[in-house]
Amino acid sequence: MYFTDRGIEELAGRRGEEEVSLSWLADQLQAFVDQHPDFEVPVERLATWLARGGTDDVDDDE
Repeated sequence: MYFTDRGIEELAGRRGEEEVSLSWLADQLQAFVDQHPDFEVPVERLATWLARGGTDDVDDDE
């Protein structure tokens, strides 16, 4: 088990029944980076990965 698995499991356990918008998630990620600037690059990579539908492929339209 990766260390991050515990955080993901806690998120699912505490908030797994909630529905949120992607706008809310983006706001939360931005707030996290504002408080923890050392995590800017990993959060950016996660946001980009999510925006691209869970792939690292770059669309030709970009």
